[in-house]
Amino acid sequence: MYFLSLFIAIKKDYLIKKRWLLMKADAVFEGGGMRGIGIVGALTYLEAKNYQWQRVAGTSVGAVIAALVAAGYTSEEMKDILSEMDFKDFLDKSGLQRLPLFGKALGFFIEKGIYSGEYVEHWMNKLLKAKGVRKFKDVCTNGECRLKIIASDITRRKILILPDSLPEYGINPMKFSIAEAVRMSISIPFYFKPVEFTHRDGISYIVDGAVCCNFPINIFDVEGTQPRWPTIGFKFDSPEISNTKQGKTDPISFLFDIANTLSAEKNREWLKDENLVRTILIPTDEVEPTNFNLSRRRIIKLFRAGYKSAAKFHKSWDFEEYTRKYRSSSLLNQNSI
Repeated sequence: MYFLSLFIAIKKDYLIKKRWLLMKADAVFEGGGMRGIGIVGALTYLEAKNYQWQRVAGTSVGAVIAALVAAGYTSEEMKDILSEMDFKDFLDKSGLQRLPLFGKALGFFIEKGIYSGEYVEHWMNKLLKAKGVRKFKDVCTNGECRLKIIASDITRRKILILPDSLPEYGINPMKFSIAEAVRMSISIPFYFKPVEFTHRDGISYIVDGAVCCNFPINIFDVEGTQPRWPTIGFKFDSPEISNTKQGKTDPISFLFDIANTLSAEKNREWLKDENLVRTILIPTDEVEPTNFNLSRRRIIKLFRAGYKSAAKFHKSWDFEEYTRKYRSSSLLNQNSI
């Protein structure tokens, strides 16, 4: 009897340790341009703690990171990519944008963006191809797509969740390019040209997902059911100071503020307690999303801020407590009445 009890105790201890060896979780990444370096820092800490990402979603730079994670990139590999990058390459120009003196103005008024955004798509294609990934079918398991990318269809005035929304446009979601989806999601209004998306009903103009939803923290939640594993959000903790508050009153800065104001109220779902508790808040050192000329010192500082924020979150995060408080069977039954 003693040996049976000892065996049961050892087996129980083994199962507990095994549970903590591999921690399954979904991840949702906020958009924020250059601030995304902080997310890589946070991922580096959590992956060292054996977190394994099952499904991932993101907007703008969050879409970039989500696509890389879904393709099989580790945080260490992403850190190496960052160390070799010249971020100014993202500010590519095409057509009228290349003209001296008036290129920016003509790009803005005629092409609807100061920069092309094409470099991002080519860059993503190259990185994804290195992992044998091109289309959404390449990141599917048992018929379920592990990647969700958020963009905004301003023609139809609706959120675009890729690949889920594509059948509405008469397009096979599994054959759609992930790099193109990322290009759609990063199209900051007035900064990068919108994507002219041709589909069976005509053309839609697609811009940055932040216009509709910059932080889709509840995208993997299923109403009425308890989660199999946690969804962890990665969000930037920074006071948003408008361009006009900083004294920038040129037409482009003014229109940036208009776009940000229109999207601000739509992105407050995360403020609910049940979303705050499962979110890592990453300080941004007042780095602007479109500052593609960051110094090495500030890049390292952003990375470390994400790493430390993830460490703080990990020490206090309790999935069982979260489930009991917000997603327990009794609560779900009450909400359904």
